[in-house]
Amino acid sequence: MIRVNLFLALLLMASAISLVTVRFQTRELFVASERLRAHAHELDEEWRRLQLERAELARNARIDSLARADLHLVSVTPDRTIYLQQPAPAAQGAPK
Repeated sequence: MIRVNLFLALLLMASAISLVTVRFQTRELFVASERLRAHAHELDEEWRRLQLERAELARNARIDSLARADLHLVSVTPDRTIYLQQPAPAAQGAPK
């Protein structure tokens, strides 16, 4: 009878230790998943901010003002247009 009681006590202790270990691992995994969820949220916010920044930088009015101010570009007018004329190609069968 003592052997059976001793075996059951050891089995109970092993079960208790196993339960504590599983609970500890569960808590560790929960903390890790929450940390990853927070990091994913931060990355999502950063992505949205970058999308807004990209849209702001690509605005036509901004590009036009930068071209005029920094590069001193102006709009094309007919009086500033230069037309180049290419000479007509020589006939194929003509002697050279």
